[in-house]
Amino acid sequence: MGLDSDLSTATVRRLRDGMASGVLSFPLTSFRTDGSLDLDGFAAYLDGQVATGPGAVFPACGTGEFFSLDEDEYRQVVTTAVEVTAGRVPVVAGTGYGWAQAVRFARIAEEAGADALLVLPHYLVAAPQDGLVGQVEEIAARTRLPLIVYQRDQVSFTADSLRRIADIPIVVGLKDGHSDLDRLQRLTLAAPEGFLFFNGAATAEVQARAYATVGVPAYSSAVHAFAPEIAGAFFGALRRGDDPAVERLLRAFYVPLVELRDRRPGYAVSLVKAAARLRGRRVGPVRAPLTDPSAADLADLERLLATGLAVTADLATPTDAVPGGTAPAAPTVGAAL
Repeated sequence: MGLDSDLSTATVRRLRDGMASGVLSFPLTSFRTDGSLDLDGFAAYLDGQVATGPGAVFPACGTGEFFSLDEDEYRQVVTTAVEVTAGRVPVVAGTGYGWAQAVRFARIAEEAGADALLVLPHYLVAAPQDGLVGQVEEIAARTRLPLIVYQRDQVSFTADSLRRIADIPIVVGLKDGHSDLDRLQRLTLAAPEGFLFFNGAATAEVQARAYATVGVPAYSSAVHAFAPEIAGAFFGALRRGDDPAVERLLRAFYVPLVELRDRRPGYAVSLVKAAARLRGRRVGPVRAPLTDPSAADLADLERLLATGLAVTADLATPTDAVPGGTAPAAPTVGAAL
């Protein structure tokens, strides 16, 4: 399918503007206790997320448990995301597995009205650089939506391969999850002007300053999925160069969150979902093979969340005040987002 250059240019412009103005949000997918999809819960949750002003939303990606959705559920999630956002922010849907299956999801996302696609790492096998490029080429040849390619795990591009995929008109950006800054610097220097990069490391805020030094200030935020107040406070402090505030949030909240996340495989998603439930959000449990946090870890998460919210409230300045000029009251763990 041919690239609609006007569509791609407009989408890239909106994404670039969004990356400069807010974190990139990867919303959770809501399930009922029996494991079925809860679209009403997802719609209510996503509407609250969009109201906090992210730069873009990425439904049905890793945090949204793309790997556990069938095609019909995927269609419902992406369609709901497009309807709920109503053009307020770009919608970038996930796609992945082998290229043939990725194309099936891509066509569904296109029909649902998504603005672009995030190409998740392919399934299971390691592959040479020619194969990594070929995977992107096959998907790009069969969709009109702009593509952002996600490198992590078994997908890692060389500078030469980056040039090759960037030469594909429909490929507009790269999300990096490797945190190899030497390699990433080489990629940013190899890319054409205007190519989009963003930090997709787990708990990206911990490495946000380091990524910015190689020209990649934009980042995705798992914390935004459950505590946009904290994510917004960190983003604002980082953008205005308020190192004391950045370091206070890192010490009090983000680094302890990483330590908690690393206790058990899968916590990069299930801990985030548990935190959203603590905030009163209707997101439900995770699906297997993920598991919900243990009671002990959940108690630690609740204490850490309370600490992060308290620090965020304490850092609030007059410019962060609610209308009327008064500082916002300290949020509570059970408060609605």
